[in-house]
Amino acid sequence: MLANIILVLQDVNIEEKMKNAPDSGYEIGVVIGTYLPFVLLVGLAYFTYHRAKNRKDLDD
Repeated sequence: MLANIILVLQDVNIEEKMKNAPDSGYEIGVVIGTYLPFVLLVGLAYFTYHRAKNRKDLDD
């Protein structure tokens, strides 16, 4: 349910933005803004995995 809400909120037509872009700098900003949240989430997931994997209190 939450995933559906997030997908609806993130429904952005990138091709439309690229077509109406005033210059190439705007296009670069759109690409960075599109992929940056996913890169940050992957980084956070890796960091969480790495910390959980290396916990010392779980060792017997």
